[in-house]
Amino acid sequence: MDPKLLELLVCPVTKGPLRYDAERTELVSRSARLAYPVRDGIPVLLENEARTLSDEELEA
Repeated sequence: MDPKLLELLVCPVTKGPLRYDAERTELVSRSARLAYPVRDGIPVLLENEARTLSDEELEA
């Protein structure tokens, strides 16, 4: 994930920052408790495509 692109992207739900999780290839919004997939290098920032983060994932 291009760091400059990551600086520009925000969570569509909370408008907060996103963190890139390279291991899972996801953009994580802690405030929304959602992880958005990155498919073929393209972030899919749709709430209905995101998965909900568990309490354990938020603590990590």
